[in-house]
Amino acid sequence: MNSKFDATLDKVQARRNSTARSDALFERALKVMPGGSTRATIFFAPHPPYADHGTGARVVDVDGNALLDFTNNFFSAIHGHANPAILRAIAETAARGVSFGLPTETEVLLAEHICARSPAFEAIRFANSGSEAVLTAIKAARAATGRPAIAKIEGAYHGSYDHVEVSLDSRPGTWGEAAPAGTKYARGTPDAVLADTVVVPFNDATACVRLLEANADRLAGVLFDPLPSRVGLIPATPEFTAALRETTRRLGILLIVDEIVCFRLSHGGAHPLWALDPDLVTLGKIIGGGLPIGAVAGKRAVMDMFDVRPGKAPVPHGGTFTANPVTMAAGLASLEQLDRAAYDRLNALGERLRGRIAAAIAASGVPAQVTGMGSLFRVHPHARPIADYRSCYPSDAEKALLARLHPWLLEAGFLVTPNISGALSTPMTEADVDALAEALGEGLRWVARRAAA
Repeated sequence: MNSKFDATLDKVQARRNSTARSDALFERALKVMPGGSTRATIFFAPHPPYADHGTGARVVDVDGNALLDFTNNFFSAIHGHANPAILRAIAETAARGVSFGLPTETEVLLAEHICARSPAFEAIRFANSGSEAVLTAIKAARAATGRPAIAKIEGAYHGSYDHVEVSLDSRPGTWGEAAPAGTKYARGTPDAVLADTVVVPFNDATACVRLLEANADRLAGVLFDPLPSRVGLIPATPEFTAALRETTRRLGILLIVDEIVCFRLSHGGAHPLWALDPDLVTLGKIIGGGLPIGAVAGKRAVMDMFDVRPGKAPVPHGGTFTANPVTMAAGLASLEQLDRAAYDRLNALGERLRGRIAAAIAASGVPAQVTGMGSLFRVHPHARPIADYRSCYPSDAEKALLARLHPWLLEAGFLVTPNISGALSTPMTEADVDALAEALGEGLRWVARRAAA
């Protein structure tokens, strides 16, 4: 066993013995919150550490353990924690009032900035979360087409609206054969939700077109993420995206591109990278500077569904905290720092990380692979080719490997999601990404040794 591996083992053991305050907080939380948490997405057994503060690329928990943060609040904190420009914008704006029953100039400034980034953004409408943005976009599609149903990719995550949760976690025993079967995610979901949600496979243009044509008379829109995290974080093929756009346009179905995560791929977002001309785009996460936000942007003819002037507004949309000035100012401060040079640097760092992880996996001898694009990455506990949700779906043994690897990384000082995915932030350095790759390789060797013991 080499000295670096021994040092990591010592670090892991030390962290295991330093969780007393987080343990106590979790016990208190169990008394007032079901399961001790308000966010299902952040939970992992026995419980996550409790954050105390964060600076740059690192977060420190209440027990004083520092973590190099690759979750970045589920890919939203693209400038890491406590970014000075964002903090300054928040403080200066909050001093004038945190919310009003009136619009503010900051709302106009952020809207202008985002719309200037892509010709596809002819108009924009703000919301309070990515889930709300998706729900709102679907309402607009229904109003514009007069049709009730939507289509979505099997396994893709688009937030907490009932219709977009369909087939979010379908499994081999339930996912169907000839065509993806619509399955319920939350107990109690009405059967009518399944009836009005068409599930299509990812990266299978022939099957996708066939399903869209068969349901054309009732489909309002197709919700599409070109780099869906839960479908393996692999890119849509050019053939698939071209067929999707041609078919939706031919059948009068709106194409809604979900860029809530993948807007971080380039200055203009994800759709230019796939040469897509979307009808609507949903946004969130990085456009809020770390505060809650969502948005729908797109073609003027569709966005006019939200026109609030008298005699218009077929789609009413409000929200007590929508476009509040503090979030608008934080979002503007975030995006102003994300010029093309910042994207180039971040994407190059992501390319370096994925290359180093691939090398570490090869050296470990454990069957695994890394996927991703730009500043996003995901590690899979198998080496088979990945084309869609089904081919990336892990077996029970592979899930067990992830369940051992995640705490190893946490205890070694790295915060990633439980499925070993993550996103980079602008404060990160080459040394940071190299350290994660090395720890991943060590973790895989440790897991393999335990499995063999």
